[in-house]
Amino acid sequence: MSQTYHAPAALPGFAHVETWVFDLDNTLYPPEMALFDQINIRMTDWVMRALGVDQPEADRLRHRYWRDHGTTLAGLMRHHGVDPGPYLEEVHDIDFTVLAPDAALAEAIAALPGRKIVYTNGTRPYAERVIAHRGLDGLFDAIYGVEHAGLIPKPERAAYETVFAADGLTATRAAMFEDDPRNLAVPHAMGLRTIHVAPAPEPADFIEHHTDDLAGFLSRLR
Repeated sequence: MSQTYHAPAALPGFAHVETWVFDLDNTLYPPEMALFDQINIRMTDWVMRALGVDQPEADRLRHRYWRDHGTTLAGLMRHHGVDPGPYLEEVHDIDFTVLAPDAALAEAIAALPGRKIVYTNGTRPYAERVIAHRGLDGLFDAIYGVEHAGLIPKPERAAYETVFAADGLTATRAAMFEDDPRNLAVPHAMGLRTIHVAPAPEPADFIEHHTDDLAGFLSRLR
């Protein structure tokens, strides 16, 4: 006996969206590809050499600065006067071949109406390499890195205001996809639709949707 296929119901509440904002790491690729794990290792190595500390202390500082300042770099700049240029170049010099193209995600992003942009706490050159290895080239109208926010990272409100102003987007007509829950608090307050992209949901009043399947979620917005 054959079964009738029923497509997932379309998600309401997105008809007004004209700009789609995507985080990069662990959002446009799944965490199990472990790309950012390489960056964490390189950050720890950099902190060990620059500050003359052992690995446990470097790991502690890396995590503490990420927790307290949004990124490890922001903490290093604030507390140690680190030059961001060499740091950003070195920690993003990683193996991108762990990433695989995702045709379903590319199709789902391409089908979205309006502008599509990437906004990451990494750099634009790094984001461009990730996007290329994921087979998402040519799908985004703009790519913004931490350098476009004056090196102020998410979740600082000033970072969003700077990038969104540069893009010219209207916050109340935009949606943002992020793996780090704390990075959705300010966008929600600014009026964006907020979607948490992660294996497990994170209860918070500033998170409107959760998905562990970005391509599947986007396909329901058509």
